[in-house]
Amino acid sequence: MILDKIEIAGEHKHIQIREITDSGGYFRRVLTPDATLAEDEHQEVKDKAEAVWTDEVKEAWATFQAEQAKEAE
Repeated sequence: MILDKIEIAGEHKHIQIREITDSGGYFRRVLTPDATLAEDEHQEVKDKAEAVWTDEVKEAWATFQAEQAKEAE
């Protein structure tokens, strides 16, 4: 797939990715700050993740997830 667009969304810096498939359609996915990036991930995505996923952002995301889990109990 061909990388088409990268966007950063929200206070937790989710990375929204749009790729173009071989058939010309779009494939979209979202990466969260706790994601482990694949070795074959687009270098632009890796660079963006390294730039925006600071320790503070990762900690805020982990705290948010923990709070959500408590509310679901």
